[in-house]
Amino acid sequence: QGKEGEVVLVPDAEGALGCVLLGGGDDSDRFSCSIVGGLPGKLPPGPYEFSGALTGQFDAALFWGLGAYRFDRYKSGDEKERPLLKLSEEVDQEALYNILSAVYLGRDLINTPANDLGPDLYEAEIEAFTAAHDAKMSVVKGEALLSDNFPLVHAVGRAAAQEPRLIDLRWAPDVKGGDRSSLPQVTLVGKGICFDTGGLNLKPGNAMNLMKKDMGGSATALSVAAMVMGANLPIALRVLLPIAENNISGNAFRPGDVLPSRKGLTVEIDNTDAEGRLVLADALAFADEEPVDLLLCFATLTGAARVGLGPDLPPFYTDCDQFAARLDEASQLVADPLWRMPFWDRYDQWLNSKIADVNHVSNGPFAGSITAALFLRRFVERAACFAHFDIYGWTPSELPGKPFGGEPQTARAVFAYLAETYGV
Repeated sequence: QGKEGEVVLVPDAEGALGCVLLGGGDDSDRFSCSIVGGLPGKLPPGPYEFSGALTGQFDAALFWGLGAYRFDRYKSGDEKERPLLKLSEEVDQEALYNILSAVYLGRDLINTPANDLGPDLYEAEIEAFTAAHDAKMSVVKGEALLSDNFPLVHAVGRAAAQEPRLIDLRWAPDVKGGDRSSLPQVTLVGKGICFDTGGLNLKPGNAMNLMKKDMGGSATALSVAAMVMGANLPIALRVLLPIAENNISGNAFRPGDVLPSRKGLTVEIDNTDAEGRLVLADALAFADEEPVDLLLCFATLTGAARVGLGPDLPPFYTDCDQFAARLDEASQLVADPLWRMPFWDRYDQWLNSKIADVNHVSNGPFAGSITAALFLRRFVERAACFAHFDIYGWTPSELPGKPFGGEPQTARAVFAYLAETYGV
């Protein structure tokens, strides 16, 4: 009669561990399988396997693996023994490890503090990632951002010791005949603010503690990309990552400044702590200059999203109903929850500026996540389908399959959608 997720260790006749009972749920349901993710943190070291016929072996193994993650880069001492799961023959190990390694990558990046993952070291990590997946990468950095027309990326990052940059990563699988032009074009854009002080609109100390995770959108985009590449999906993938630190110095951008953008729109700055949407605006406009079938944007963008939906349920915004419906199905299938929110057109006027084409924040206290999404949508015109994900990127208290710390939210759901839509 155990409650869902409750664990009981049962001894054998000699007093050793005989079996483990896990309470709850229908094993054929993927959400129920997610409770397996709580086991690695509750069991003593040793080998384990599921007893009897278990529906959803892959899902149970996946959530065990998700729950087994530990970020111990800065922990001294010997490696502790851990419980190990013996996989059944029916589990596709290659597919399992592809997803797990991609999620681990996203978690590791988000969890790494900014002193070890500033723009320079982050670029090096992405360069290694690119080489490992036989992709191509180009970088526009520092003053070249101005000459190459990325003025908002430059403005946000110019006050930091390490130069801001835009990373452009491209990958496509080998195709018969070598012509990749017929492949569906999917572009991922991820906010890569390695640390956010708030700029001249300085954050209070307690609001700055977690700002190493403000690059969580870029980590999520890389997590999705790793899954796509590992599965060799037949799509032409592009990943655009504007990377910077929002810092303070004599040349920091200011409230009241009017800045140009790649799209040509002038942007009035109301609050320097709303920097993420600025770097994304240039990246989205750049992405939109090429034909794109699906353009997805990931960002730890607003506190308003957390106020409305909490840390576990990221909102996403899109005008594409079919995409939204199929993504919702995919998220439920893989137990990676998200929630559709509206591009509510009437609120777009709240971004009006008296001296520029647009203000980058609304002129009132309401609907902060929606107005941020509406601002981003102004920089996308040609993409066949555009969606923006306002993620938290963090698990504040441990959940089954989600240890405390960084989390590339929505990555598994998006990959499940891409695999279902474009897989062979």
